Amino acid sequence: MFVFAFLTLLATCAATEFLPLYSYSTSVGSGSGSSYSITGQGRITAVRVWEYYYGHIYGVQFRYGYSWSSVAGYIYGAPLEMELYDGEAIIQISGKYAHYLQSLIFVTNRGRSLRAGQPAGSSFNMYPEHEGTELVFISGQVHGGLTGLGAHWAVVDPTFNNTAAH
Repeated sequence: MFVFAFLTLLATCAATEFLPLYSYSTSVGSGSGSSYSITGQGRITAVRVWEYYYGHIYGVQFRYGYSWSSVAGYIYGAPLEMELYDGEAIIQISGKYAHYLQSLIFVTNRGRSLRAGQPAGSSFNMYPEHEGTELVFISGQVHGGLTGLGAHWAVVDPTFNNTAAH
């Protein structure tokens, strides 16, 4: 009996040690309109944000490795853009929202940030629950601009799509 209990405990510990770390930051905004998600393979290596007349957030796009994702929302004028360094990852998203996302701030593990929009409305702050995890994709709703945003955090293999080789 003791041997069976020990083997069960050992198997449980081994299994949980290799489970992927994942967390979700609950969506903010009014949530009206069509659903979107921005996903890709590997680490996010750049981010673009379009703001509407220096007001609400009109669109967002990520680059995974060397490939740009589709745009969530709409393209309007020139985007605000931040290219991430090798080993750099997005570890926080903050901002303000009302009906639309009014402002977004993407913060990296190197303390750099990309700010877009205007600081009006209710505040939000999203970050991963587990140490060593980073932003892997976002999801939400869009209707004349982004009306919802939720963040998904996980561990990413840092050697996948490394930008140093480019």
